[in-house]
Amino acid sequence: MADSSSTPRVSLAAVTPAIALGPLDGRYRSATAPLVDYLSEAALNRDRTHVEVEWLIHLTSNAVLPGASPLSAEQQAQLREIVSGFDGNSVNELAEIEQVTVHDVKAVEYYIGRRLAAIGIENLTALVHFGCTSEDINNLSYALGVKGAVENVWLPAARKMVAQIAAMAEATRAVPMLSRTHGQPATPTTLGKELAVTVHRLTRQLDRVAGTEFLGKINGATGTYAAHYASVPNADWQQVAKSFVEGLGLTWNPLTTQIESHDWQAELYADMARFNRILHNFCTDVWSYISIGYFAQVPVAGATGSSTMPHKVNPIRFENAEANLEISNGLLDTLASTLVTSRWQRDLTDSSSQRNIGVAFGHSLLAISNVAKGLERLNVAEDVLAADLDTNWEVLGEAIQMVMRAEAIAGAPGMENPYERLKELTRGNRVDAERMKEFVSGLGLPAEAEARLLALTPAKYIGIAEDLVDHLQK
Repeated sequence: MADSSSTPRVSLAAVTPAIALGPLDGRYRSATAPLVDYLSEAALNRDRTHVEVEWLIHLTSNAVLPGASPLSAEQQAQLREIVSGFDGNSVNELAEIEQVTVHDVKAVEYYIGRRLAAIGIENLTALVHFGCTSEDINNLSYALGVKGAVENVWLPAARKMVAQIAAMAEATRAVPMLSRTHGQPATPTTLGKELAVTVHRLTRQLDRVAGTEFLGKINGATGTYAAHYASVPNADWQQVAKSFVEGLGLTWNPLTTQIESHDWQAELYADMARFNRILHNFCTDVWSYISIGYFAQVPVAGATGSSTMPHKVNPIRFENAEANLEISNGLLDTLASTLVTSRWQRDLTDSSSQRNIGVAFGHSLLAISNVAKGLERLNVAEDVLAADLDTNWEVLGEAIQMVMRAEAIAGAPGMENPYERLKELTRGNRVDAERMKEFVSGLGLPAEAEARLLALTPAKYIGIAEDLVDHLQK
């Protein structure tokens, strides 16, 4: 029999257009594509071009170097068109230059230099990348890309999804639900209050992300401005650097080695990872609620839940989200722990690590997208929630023994050992409404306390759970 493994196959690596190796650029491209504008290699090169162009404009506008006169408004506009017009052809041209330079930032410098003659400022070619080490350009470019991805893509998507959960919390604020602590029936709550807890937790992390300081520096090979002062000793280079970094919309870092220390990135990725973990917890809870029937999933027309079991509607959105959150956190945790370390004044481990920032963001964004879609197809099965409560009257044991304690303190006789008496009645036992009311009636409670307990049901034993949802509006 012929060995099928020896049969020649078409090389998929040679197929055009190129087939993506990873799922973010393949199967899930539609969900993650917005990040390409900020965290792809092409976006990084566009940001490098942006930083180099703005540095040239900044140096000339502030007369930092003798002989470098301010550019006209038209010349500045033409320089900025190099950035605004950055497209597929630009990507290809840069790739061709880099094949010669074998250096990505140097390729950007040459790419800009090629265009200065057409603007009439070929004499300023030497001013492109003036005083800069590659990391001066890279740290600012990464900061701009990450900032754009956070503020324009990830954060809006995350806030929109959290708003969905908040709307569900509001709509179900009064829907009673049996709690389960350690997986066992416990004091009832409301579905809305439990959802509100998740919203509160996620929102705190989003607020931390929104408050991120995106730091940057432009101070030379080892952060000393040595080349700057050697070439132009009379300039106030710290002020030149500070005003430039802040002009890009970033926070100036005044003390660095050759690299910006990346601490802000570690802080951001830790906050994002914490958001991911809370969202993962939410997904596992929703999955579990679906499994016991608290949520019913609305079938998608034409979709297949199982290849062999036609009745199934699988919670795939939440399962997909769990997996992607775990992958995202694997990368975010690695980035947060490794980027804060650099041997002496510089090593290149951060260069390779940072190329995976987009992948970390992408898996988180994909998870957020899946949760949002999953939430759209959930219906609350209030009848199931109500039935669950009605078969667990033993959860009122807590209320009864606490009332007995309060009455004992108030001087009512016969209220001894309330915990033990309730434990004997309820622990490991199912107690129905009739048996519970019979027990209450035989306790000898004062009339008002007895009437209050007899009116109590598992569905009514929710404290102020409904009102607690109001905290989401504060």
